[in-house]
Amino acid sequence: MILKKTFPLIVLLLMFGCKNTVTNSKDYSQYLSEKADKSALIANAQQWTDKLNKNPNQYPYLVKRAAAYTSIFDATGDIEFLIKAENDLKQAVEVTKGKTTSYLKSLASNYISQHRFNEALQLLKQAEQNGDNLIGTKKMLFDVYLELGNYLMAESYLKSFKNTSDFDYLIRLAKWEDHKGNLEGAIAQMEKAKTIAEASNLKGLKQWSYTNLADFYGHAGKIEESYNLYLKALKLDPTDAYAKKGIAWIAFSYEKKPNTALKIIDSITTYYTAPDYELFKAEIADFTENLEMKNKAIADYNYMVRNKNYGDMYNAYNVLVYTEDMLLPERAIEIAKTEVEKRPTPQSYDLLAWSYFKKGDVEKANAIIEKYVEGNTFEPNVLYHIAEIYKAAGKTDQVLDLKSELVASLYELGPTMKSKINEL
Repeated sequence: MILKKTFPLIVLLLMFGCKNTVTNSKDYSQYLSEKADKSALIANAQQWTDKLNKNPNQYPYLVKRAAAYTSIFDATGDIEFLIKAENDLKQAVEVTKGKTTSYLKSLASNYISQHRFNEALQLLKQAEQNGDNLIGTKKMLFDVYLELGNYLMAESYLKSFKNTSDFDYLIRLAKWEDHKGNLEGAIAQMEKAKTIAEASNLKGLKQWSYTNLADFYGHAGKIEESYNLYLKALKLDPTDAYAKKGIAWIAFSYEKKPNTALKIIDSITTYYTAPDYELFKAEIADFTENLEMKNKAIADYNYMVRNKNYGDMYNAYNVLVYTEDMLLPERAIEIAKTEVEKRPTPQSYDLLAWSYFKKGDVEKANAIIEKYVEGNTFEPNVLYHIAEIYKAAGKTDQVLDLKSELVASLYELGPTMKSKINEL
């Protein structure tokens, strides 16, 4: 197996050297009490409802209300409002018979948020046929093809709108470099995008570039730089749940401060709802050996994802919960097969292989890894699954190569993985 070595020796020394404190509660404590004003956001949506009631034929109001609903979802995680936005956008597309490209793209964006990538693709193809604002459509087509694992088409579209002074192009080029395992290249492109965002002084672009570059810095072992960017994002928007979660991860994974991380997560969940926060709590509980807390977090997660509005959004998480916590590999296999059918990426095939492995079918798991996964993704959690499967298959040399890569990725994987990696 040929691995992309994204962590040079200097990075390992930085990550695992003597300095293990980066965060300071004085930097972010004032943000923990900040909550999204859901009532104000709902009032904004209501004004469009009132206008629609007075003028039911004014379908542009549907799109305005959909945007308001989407803002509520973005700020609070409340899935109900993403579905409300979908319903309004579908109605707008139907009324205009698919002739208004912006409506098609808005609905496609909604479907992307719901992980309904194939439906998004159909809408974007229709938008492409319409012929107006093609560059914007091509950018979204790149996004969807990348998510679907059609990398030839993704690369083709990326080349079609190449513009090294364009923010949208640079962030997609960064995603592409990351997909290829070139973390340094991804960081370089995202840094360029951040420079453009700051020059434009547009809050949304700055916010997005700060949190995404912070993620990349974390993966590269630049923890302090990552932390500072999350803080910059919070200065722009004190309610940014994603930035707070990023700081919580630094406290947990790098500093080994589970109580600090839990305090931050608890502050987020007072106003932001998403099932994966319960899995973060479960991971903290696992690390602190608090079985009662872990069981409650897993139970809360399972209760939340039973909401049909989530659709396929949490399939990947569900596979891992069924294999790791609930010990129901047969159910995990069913979900993983659905993922492979709808989204045949190396990551989806990894979930299927891992499910078979957990069922005890090492031969089938190994065959799937060899055919669809090996060399096609560099995500640490996937590499760990490969290592465990190869260990069971007796591929000792490959396991040793993977182990060194996994040790370098411990920050991203989390502290609960240290003992598992050592045992490989």
